[in-house]
Amino acid sequence: MSQQFRTTIEAGIGEVVIDNPPVNALDSKGWRALSREIDRLNADDAVRVIVIRAEGKGFCAGVDIKELQAHPDRIVEVNAGNYETFRALHRGLKPAIAAVHGYVLGGGIGICGAVDIILASPDARFGVPEVDRGALGAGAHLQRMFPLQKVRQMYFTGEMIDAAEAYRLGAVEKVVPREGLRAAALELAAKIAAKSPTIIRLAKEALNGVEDGDLERHYRWEQGFTAQAYLSAESQEARDAFVEKRDADFGRKN
Repeated sequence: MSQQFRTTIEAGIGEVVIDNPPVNALDSKGWRALSREIDRLNADDAVRVIVIRAEGKGFCAGVDIKELQAHPDRIVEVNAGNYETFRALHRGLKPAIAAVHGYVLGGGIGICGAVDIILASPDARFGVPEVDRGALGAGAHLQRMFPLQKVRQMYFTGEMIDAAEAYRLGAVEKVVPREGLRAAALELAAKIAAKSPTIIRLAKEALNGVEDGDLERHYRWEQGFTAQAYLSAESQEARDAFVEKRDADFGRKN
């Protein structure tokens, strides 16, 4: 198992905890490992519900920008790991709950947009800062959480919204004090785990089938533009500026 997260199984609940300081950004190997772990939990008869949460200052800052700045070619592997992780959470037939706090960015949005239920602490802030990092990403999953106009405003500006606004817009099921977030997620998971596993599995498959659109196909479309963006000089300038802790200057490279 990757050292970027850990997993426990108890009372029918598979609990995945992202723990990769300082910001819980996963590298290419981390995303691949996480996707395999979610697939493993979905295939395990001892698991009826999956809870994904995190330790540290925030839930997940997405991909490791420093890795991609040093190794731009790894964007293909990162894209694949993201896709497989989100697919495993969304298409896997075990209900998945995300319990989030602090920053929920990029791949963290992908996780939230793929799960079935989101609980958040009051300090949770949701955003897709990819445009400021020379990339695109998680728009398909953001659109599963928020209305179209809000998605575009967030996507184009990189601005974040807080847990209260996410709750108002219907993306978050419940806002829970940080100290009680894990307990609330496990309590909800236990209620679901007590139901018939066959009926719950069929219920998730049915609900996935009646959703508008194809989340995985839409995300694949979006990923093609992410790869295209990474080939541009402006994308490299954005990544360089992020790593060097300065403002990007899009006039210096064309």
